[in-house]
Amino acid sequence: MKIYTNENNTATLKLLIAAKLAGKDVELLKGTHEESPGPAVLPRLEVHEELSFFSSNAAVQYLFPVLDLSQNGQCLQMLEWEATRLYPVVSTVLTSKTVSSELKEALNTSLLIADNLLAKHQYILGDKLSPVDVSIFSTLYPLCCTDLKDTYLKEYSHVLRWSGDIGNSEAVQEAVKQWGGSPNSPPSASSLLGTPQVVIQTPTGSPDEVPEKLSAEELEMARDNFLNGINKLQPPLKREGVVLPDKDRRNVLITSALPYVNNVPHLGNIIGCVLSADIFSRYCRLCGFNTLFVCGTDEYGTATETKALEEGVTPRQICDKYFAIHDAVYRWFNIDFDYFGRTSTEQQTRIAQDLFKKLNANGFVSKQTVEQLYCEKCDRFLADRFVEGTCPHPGCLYDNARGDQCDKCGKLINAVELREARCKVCSSSPAVRNSDQLFIELPQLEPSLRSWASRAEAGWSGPARAVLRAWMRDKLRCRAVTRDLKWGVPVPITGFENKVFYVWFDAPIGYLSITECATGNYEKWWKRSPDYDVKLYQFMAKDNVPFHVIMFPATVIGVNEGHLLVDHIYATEYLNYEDTKFSKSRGVGVFGTDARDTGIPSDVWRFYLAMIRPETSDSSFSWADLATRNNSELLNNLGNFCHRSLSFCYSSFSAAVPDTQLAHTDLEIIAGVNRDVVAYVQHLERGRLRDALRHVLRVSRAGNLYMQDTQPWALLKGGTQDRVKAATTIGVCCELVALLAALLAPYMPDTSKRLCTQLNIDQSELRINPTEPCMVRFLGPGHTINKPEPLFTKIEQQTVDELRRKYAGTQADRQKSNGDCKKLSVAELEAAISAQGEKVRKLKSSTKDKAVWQPEVDVLLALKKQLTLAHTHADQQTGSAAELERAVAEQGDKVRKLKASTKDKTVWQPEVNKLLALKKQLAEHTDRQTGNHSPGSVEQLEKAIAEQGDKVRKLKASTKDKSVWQPEVNVLLDLKKQLTALQANK
Repeated sequence: MKIYTNENNTATLKLLIAAKLAGKDVELLKGTHEESPGPAVLPRLEVHEELSFFSSNAAVQYLFPVLDLSQNGQCLQMLEWEATRLYPVVSTVLTSKTVSSELKEALNTSLLIADNLLAKHQYILGDKLSPVDVSIFSTLYPLCCTDLKDTYLKEYSHVLRWSGDIGNSEAVQEAVKQWGGSPNSPPSASSLLGTPQVVIQTPTGSPDEVPEKLSAEELEMARDNFLNGINKLQPPLKREGVVLPDKDRRNVLITSALPYVNNVPHLGNIIGCVLSADIFSRYCRLCGFNTLFVCGTDEYGTATETKALEEGVTPRQICDKYFAIHDAVYRWFNIDFDYFGRTSTEQQTRIAQDLFKKLNANGFVSKQTVEQLYCEKCDRFLADRFVEGTCPHPGCLYDNARGDQCDKCGKLINAVELREARCKVCSSSPAVRNSDQLFIELPQLEPSLRSWASRAEAGWSGPARAVLRAWMRDKLRCRAVTRDLKWGVPVPITGFENKVFYVWFDAPIGYLSITECATGNYEKWWKRSPDYDVKLYQFMAKDNVPFHVIMFPATVIGVNEGHLLVDHIYATEYLNYEDTKFSKSRGVGVFGTDARDTGIPSDVWRFYLAMIRPETSDSSFSWADLATRNNSELLNNLGNFCHRSLSFCYSSFSAAVPDTQLAHTDLEIIAGVNRDVVAYVQHLERGRLRDALRHVLRVSRAGNLYMQDTQPWALLKGGTQDRVKAATTIGVCCELVALLAALLAPYMPDTSKRLCTQLNIDQSELRINPTEPCMVRFLGPGHTINKPEPLFTKIEQQTVDELRRKYAGTQADRQKSNGDCKKLSVAELEAAISAQGEKVRKLKSSTKDKAVWQPEVDVLLALKKQLTLAHTHADQQTGSAAELERAVAEQGDKVRKLKASTKDKTVWQPEVNKLLALKKQLAEHTDRQTGNHSPGSVEQLEKAIAEQGDKVRKLKASTKDKSVWQPEVNVLLDLKKQLTALQANK
């Protein structure tokens, strides 16, 4: 084997170390990029004439493969992290004349990730050396083994220990010697880094493909757009009433995969589906597109029945419970649905049955007798998720696979193929029996499906295309659309009355039925029209892709009534948790309710999840990384620039934005920022939310450098020309803050709103021109701003350690250790009822169509029922007063700390509200326990009656719907009864 390389290339060191560790001989030869038969890359490993490796990490894996196959996925993930995150920042540090604070922060972030991994194990992936160690060690060699060790690594003891262990091994020292270094005398760092391991060639049309030097035309356009561009923006689109397609605007229909109602959504679910879709929908509204964003809970199927059995309730009760939990979580995360519905509705039944009848009439449904597992002890056929066993696929054999899919290898399974199958309910071994089922004839629909997919996939993300191609390698087979269950949409065919639709068939139809609930006319959005065009964007994790690119498209193609087929699918890979996987079914990871309870603002969570969104490969959530990004990218970069700029304007220019007399250097900063705005739009249009956010941070970083280079504080002390320059700098910086408020709006809506308050501008005035993205003057000379306040607070290391400990293990473990079988609290339910009541009132005022608002009324009534049960449960609990007192004390402490850290009321007021709600709960609990026989209770009841009476009058004035205000009337009558009884006793 031969390695072609150039001088001092640390990537070559990777290959040599891997070869030495594997006991393989390699010949080191000088090479150039021009000689390379493939990509312009050095080093290049040539195994023989027909096999060469141009990626150094791929070559390392070939020479020194990972031995534990279960670590293969994590190995690939860490190698990608090394290539895309660690190597670029290390190479930039080594080749920069001066290392900026931002660059140091980026390096520290990467080193902290490595140090945290090494704190748990001897090596990166565990207790055995792997290709990841070889790759990362070689990249860090110029820092670990040179005069830079004390400068950059002294705080990372685990990295130092690990690098010393590897560097002292005989194989590594031989590799260093062959590479040209000296194992015994550390070289100078500046002499180590040669030509990068990859010469990056940006694909044509990439948003990041920009010329290095700003052209005269760009500078002139920057001036014109800055001064006049606001006149080119479309008027803001008002969100009033029912949203239907508009022939005069770009119509965008957005869905996110319907979350299943068997648990609280975890962070992987949130970024893979609803948060990604929310960011994109907010961007669309920012651009003035006519946008409808719908989602809802997926409520039918075996998982619901299983959960209902576990909790000893009905499937409907499970759905009501978890719908409220999901709704509350998404509200806290600021997910701005146009409509959040559910699939257990009359509309869902009607539309699903109608589509099935047409599919059947067109000849694409057949009846087949199939073998199914039957549990004799439970006396019923077992649906897929009621069965567990050993995965039948060779090389996997996971012993906890489900009857429909293996969580470990990801492959689909027929339940009868499971080895050592067991009933999930009673754990007995099921028998195989025959059952008649209805199937969709996918082989007949395959030619049309392939023709459509070959045209459509150009608009999909890489993970979505990969899933499609994997499915299309083989011929499609018929797939069952019915199941032997009770909870689901009934099958409208004679002889199948006791069966329901299989959830894969039913769930995607939920998009249509939820749109029907939202608008009263789903066909306006879901059927093509000659009068207007609608583009469909769908967001999901990759495990949902087959149902959106194979199953559901085949259904509507078979129906053949012009239904909309997806234009853009933006699927993600998986988000992992620290050193393991998120698991909704096993309760591993951080869940939506956990994120809320940390006290970290929802905007910080939105920002971090977008920054680690697994767009092209799996990524990992890390508490340390969350804190580092908050402290460096939000607090020190973005927050520092905004606060600095506005504070300077407020104090030095009497809060009035100064006029700008743009010089060449000012136009350069504006033109450079325009490139980032263009890239921001192009990335978002392609579903690359993470990359778009990176350009937002580049804007604030450019602003910091601009202010630092110009130093307006010094110019104000100079002559007239210097003071004009200082004023121009601050004027441009204030406009940059306004631009950042616009660019941040999709990602961090609360932060954007707070910036708008400080800027004294209505948030609706912030728009983007998607056809000519650029920086415009939102404020203008003389515009008066309000007093600036800091946007972010530091997350301390102590907090990181506490959160990591708190959320270790599974939900069940945490509940057991805390003695907490926690459900939605009374305060949470009251908040949800208030929000839902407002939603009902708005819907009823916008339309008289009962089909639109009745599902929301049902949700409101279900929440009120839960609140009644929660009060009853509280009465039955012992020691709950002590728990409430502890909760009040903890919340009070939290409020005090928040108020001490910021004067911004929008930051701490929500926590004050929670404190007041807890105090109210404590008072009510005390009254219930004492039977209201305490001194002064008559006065308390009279006051409560007055308040409740006022509440009832307001509700009756706002709506004639008795179902909305009758529960409050009942509360009022009950209070009056209490007062009468108490007065009689006295």
